[in-house]
Amino acid sequence: MKLTYVDWAVVAAYFLFNLAIGFYYKARAGKNIGEFFLSGRNVPWWLAGTSMVATTFAADTPLVVTGLVARNGVAGNWLWWNFVASGMLTVFLFARLWRRSGVMTDVEFAEIRYSGKPAAFLRGFRALYLGVPINCIILGWVNLAMVKILMLTLGVSKGVALWIVLGIIALTSFISALAGLWGVLVTDLFQFVLKMTMIIILAVAAVRAVGGINLMKLKLSEIHRAGSVLSFVPDLHSAWMPMITFLVYISVNWWAVWYPGAEPGGGGFVAQRMFCAKDERHSLLATLWFNIAHYALRPWPWILVGLASIILYPNLQDKESGYVVVMVNYLPQALRGLMLAGFAAAFMSTIGTNLNWGASYLVNDFYRRFVRKNAEERHYVIMSQVATVFLTIASAILTYYMDSIAGAWKLLIVTGAGTGTVLILRWYWWRINAWSEVSAMIVAFVVSLTLQLAFHLDSNDPYGFAYIMLITVGITTVAWLATTFLTAPEPMEKLIEFYRRVHPWTAGWAPVAQKVPDVRPTPDTAYNLLDWLCGCVMIYGFLFGIGKIILLEYTEGFLFLAAGFAAGAVIYRDLSRRGWKSVMD
Repeated sequence: MKLTYVDWAVVAAYFLFNLAIGFYYKARAGKNIGEFFLSGRNVPWWLAGTSMVATTFAADTPLVVTGLVARNGVAGNWLWWNFVASGMLTVFLFARLWRRSGVMTDVEFAEIRYSGKPAAFLRGFRALYLGVPINCIILGWVNLAMVKILMLTLGVSKGVALWIVLGIIALTSFISALAGLWGVLVTDLFQFVLKMTMIIILAVAAVRAVGGINLMKLKLSEIHRAGSVLSFVPDLHSAWMPMITFLVYISVNWWAVWYPGAEPGGGGFVAQRMFCAKDERHSLLATLWFNIAHYALRPWPWILVGLASIILYPNLQDKESGYVVVMVNYLPQALRGLMLAGFAAAFMSTIGTNLNWGASYLVNDFYRRFVRKNAEERHYVIMSQVATVFLTIASAILTYYMDSIAGAWKLLIVTGAGTGTVLILRWYWWRINAWSEVSAMIVAFVVSLTLQLAFHLDSNDPYGFAYIMLITVGITTVAWLATTFLTAPEPMEKLIEFYRRVHPWTAGWAPVAQKVPDVRPTPDTAYNLLDWLCGCVMIYGFLFGIGKIILLEYTEGFLFLAAGFAAGAVIYRDLSRRGWKSVMD
């Protein structure tokens, strides 16, 4: 793709603007690690929620969605659409609890819920495990996507593209280390607006390139069975999505699997945004806005480009690269600089968040907890900056050896299978202890790897994926339940302290609640579950309604939208009943 001096000037202006934001928030972030990692817990819901959306909108996301659509049609997106139910659980059952907990990271939660050496081990282990290998896998696949984009747009080799990516990472790392979470949040807001604008423009250009929506549908019917390509639900007799695999997606994945951005009960950078919100109401609304934008508003521009790539490049070997190829060949030349800046925005928003989030684990939950406990705040800020640089280098090395983005997604899904139930129930059942979590993490990892290495089940094969999931979840669940009942519960004084602090659902904490009658029982659990169900209906209603209208199927589209708005009205009425109307207005 040929870039003019004007294009390069636009890209340079974009980077300078981000750098200016970093310097603007430098003094504020340097006060203490509470400001560096949580922005002083004073972030409004719309900014925290938009930052979550920007983070999940990485450079890899358009490529992955394009690849899923090109291989398996619109329904290929059920690989991630199935996590709607998990996201709604976070919104209505966990966001307020997380904010009440008052922790800095979700890993720190281990030592307010559990006690003694097992809790300390769990906190330290999760800090290192999630902060380094898991975080670097996430950073690695995001880096890989940007490498692919640069190879195709600039015509350079993988090695040269990686060096350019390292330069962008270095700038992002510098801004993140300089400005902390405030810098990340504000740049996320700017970056989200830019990249949403550009993907919509590219989607319009892609549809025009194939002759419009009607002609696109006609051409797809000539290449494939149009019903399966454009269907929102997969053909359950197909090779890529047999019934057992689809059932695993919609009935097991969302509650059983730990996955970044869709952790059962919340976690990772999503939890970090909940912690930084002004209060528990802003925490809930931030996660609600995130899920609406993430699942319902954002996917269709990517899907349209994926559908167009089927027509324009039916023999393309690397389906994920179809998005960039469409951009190179059909985006108006005057907008190429902005589009490249948009990709940089998508890349930097995710990199900035994951560097800040990963550094918070390494510093707050490992270094400060186990290595140097009583240093000055300025020392921990400096160590946070060092940790940010370390993660930058480690992720770059991993990127060089990584080949498939979607493969990395599935790797994380299967290695986290079975841990979700513990992450959910630790809030709602007093009997869960530290060893429950430890055993779930270890058994899930060992079983999933054994099934893949010793029994040669392949997570890329639909049947193999389903069997890995079902077997891993089954064995892991038995293991952690057995561990729970074979080990002693947490000391009653620890449970009482947690109950007073968080106010979890009384039913699952009856033995503890009886000992603290002065604590008011938590109300509205039934309404929370109703809101969860309505939230799922709202998201899918908006997602499918928007899709149907784009595909010119207006009757079905408006029916889906009506269902979504009706479900949203129920949620609005319930939150208003609780006195939240002023927060939402």
